[in-house]
Amino acid sequence: MIPLPPLRATHNHQKEGEEEDDQESSNILLPLSSSTSAHDCFDEYQEKILLPSEIDLAEETSHSIEEDEAPPFSWKKLWEFTGPGFLMSVAFLDPGNLEGDLQAGAIAGYSLLWLLMWSTFMGLLIQLLSLRLGVATGRHLAELCREEYPYWAGLLLWFMAELALIGADIQEVIGSAIAIKILSHGVFPLWAGVLITASDCFIFLFLENYGVRKLEAVFAILITTMALSFAWMFADTKPSTKELTIGLLLPRLSSKTIQKAVGVVGCVITPHNVFLYSALVQSRKVDPKKKGQVQEALNYYTIESSIAVLVSFTINLFVTAVFAKGFYGTSQASSIGLVNAGQYLQERYGGGLFPILYIWGIGLLAAGQSSTMTGTYAGQFIMGGFLKLRMRKWMRSLITRSCAIIPTVIVAIVFNGSEDSLDVLNEWLNVFQGMQIPFALIPLLTLVSNEHVMGVFKIGSTMGRTVWTVATLVIVINGCVLLDFFKSEVKGLLVGLVVCSGALAYLAFILYLISHGGALPTNLFGHRHSNGFAQLKS
Repeated sequence: MIPLPPLRATHNHQKEGEEEDDQESSNILLPLSSSTSAHDCFDEYQEKILLPSEIDLAEETSHSIEEDEAPPFSWKKLWEFTGPGFLMSVAFLDPGNLEGDLQAGAIAGYSLLWLLMWSTFMGLLIQLLSLRLGVATGRHLAELCREEYPYWAGLLLWFMAELALIGADIQEVIGSAIAIKILSHGVFPLWAGVLITASDCFIFLFLENYGVRKLEAVFAILITTMALSFAWMFADTKPSTKELTIGLLLPRLSSKTIQKAVGVVGCVITPHNVFLYSALVQSRKVDPKKKGQVQEALNYYTIESSIAVLVSFTINLFVTAVFAKGFYGTSQASSIGLVNAGQYLQERYGGGLFPILYIWGIGLLAAGQSSTMTGTYAGQFIMGGFLKLRMRKWMRSLITRSCAIIPTVIVAIVFNGSEDSLDVLNEWLNVFQGMQIPFALIPLLTLVSNEHVMGVFKIGSTMGRTVWTVATLVIVINGCVLLDFFKSEVKGLLVGLVVCSGALAYLAFILYLISHGGALPTNLFGHRHSNGFAQLKS
């Protein structure tokens, strides 16, 4: 039996002096101290925030196998682990991704399908690291960032994660609102659709009370709805199988399609989803101290998440192929977006047995609703993990939902009748989210490479070089998008100076994060470990 090293030194401390008045601490933030076990804090946090742990997988295996050996494959056990990966895969199918798919198809035809396939694989690789971190440590990324980084750095990471979440939420809620407008024949304007979509957080809270499997079943229904809707469109429009196959197998890139190519890669990794998946995998109880249980969980989660991402890739493939068949080389290609895509489809393919406009609307609504609910989840984990908030679940959900809904309502009212303005806004939001990618990827890669945190499940040197290469590629690609975007949009000396100052601070923080992980000399920045966020009493 191979003993595992402790996750953190605080795991060995006793719980002396941990007694507190629960009522008083309901609105209090308390730092981790030497008298508080980090594992105990996680247990308390799990009871209040994480998914209800209905399936106690640890008890099934602990008496039947050695702790350092994973049991043989079981279809029943795979079914029990199925769920979190499909919730994670929703981020590959949000309205922002669908808009990227349809624009890539309309402008580049089938030529970027190979890039869609490989970028999806890169996204899967990042998510596999996220699940590895969550299973091997029993804690999620936001919690570990709070522990591993100094106060000021943790605060900045939290702020960046919240900004990324708000940007993604605006796209997702607007996508749902557009679908509601389509399906209601315009009865509900954009701002009304936003308010309807905002209610999903209360649906989420209602379903969560019935257990994690019920909630996962709802997401399965939404993903199935998307799959059937876009598969129907694919079958109805009959894209060229030959061109599709060539597009998947033959890498092609031209000066006209390079901007969309960068967009395809940039859409794959959403920062808040990296935080989310490391928390979702903890809905099944696995003892991080038992190597066999951890390895078993990693095996099943890897299979499940790979299947889920394959499904999401197929749906993205359907959308890209439909718009490549219908609009590539046409005058409409450069102006198509989420707002007018349904109408263009209707004009191109007509009514039929079931009008394609409504098929598109149903698929878009399922994508928007599922992604906004996972956004609510991610917001809870990010805020709770970084700040260690102790408050009622409905209050936490209301706060995280309001952060996104209020600016989204303003956006919907301002841009209600302007399709071009919404497209420009979407470009800004994509750039905005791309800016946040390093602040999720670098801490993740730093932590999974750290033996102090991961124990024997630390990634090896070959895998480390591979994932750092992938991360560097994604960051550089998004950096090119940012540079190109700001060169075209930023005008004026004063604005330019402000942007340059912000860019320097941005690069300095990225270098600090890399330095903190040991990729650069540690004396480049003075840093120290912190005991968590200093916290306030109400």
